Amino acid sequence: MGMPLSLLSQPRSGEGPAVNYGRNDEIEKYIHVRGFEMHYEVYGHGQPLLLIHGNGGSIVSMANQIPFFSKSYQVIAADSRSQGKSFDAQDSLSYEMMADDYNALMDSLHLDSAYIVGWSDGGIIGLLMAIRHPEKVKKLAVTGANIRPDTTAVSAADIRYMKENLLSLRDQKQDAKTRNEIKLTQLMIDEPNISFKSLQRIHCPVLVICGDHDIIKTEHTLEIYRSIPGASLWILPGSGHDTCIRFKDDFNTQVYRFFNN
Repeated sequence: MGMPLSLLSQPRSGEGPAVNYGRNDEIEKYIHVRGFEMHYEVYGHGQPLLLIHGNGGSIVSMANQIPFFSKSYQVIAADSRSQGKSFDAQDSLSYEMMADDYNALMDSLHLDSAYIVGWSDGGIIGLLMAIRHPEKVKKLAVTGANIRPDTTAVSAADIRYMKENLLSLRDQKQDAKTRNEIKLTQLMIDEPNISFKSLQRIHCPVLVICGDHDIIKTEHTLEIYRSIPGASLWILPGSGHDTCIRFKDDFNTQVYRFFNN
């Protein structure tokens, strides 16, 4: 599930001017990955840490995490396929494709493994990386992730909204932007479809996070937590889906503590 970028703000790093994360001309790079040019930025030094944003987002979505974690880690933030500056004209899109994209990005950067933080769709991708490419994930923190697209995971009203939005998009002029929005919306309606058996194969340490008023049902988050061997759970009181924005200080501190425990 995505989060509107209008809710985001650019944090300041130290006493200098605001860093334009996601639009940093001096830092940004592109690398050819699995048929498209993947946009990414790297900040800081230390062990690698990969940040993965939610549906329709970009590096900008993780702007509250980059300055904090880049003090201790080499932070790699990228725009997922068909989002941000990572343009992909293909009609097909799946979470498995994006998990494999991030695996290929790590290979291209010669990274054997990394700590991973994933928000919403980024959390889904993180789970799939731990399933499909287990050797690449040292520790994983996911917030607001789901493993099914049905009413056991999200409300009927949210599903109805996405379907109505999809119909509205199909009625619009079919330019590249609209076709891309259709692709991203269809993805959330149809996927993910991750089995409990797959989650049980995850053996890296995992911190499962959600807000107690998250768009993802708390019961569903508990299912994910209980299915991953040895997982840890953190439910933020008074929080919606935007845990890493609204409660960014607590979020960053708790994830850092988990990674360094």
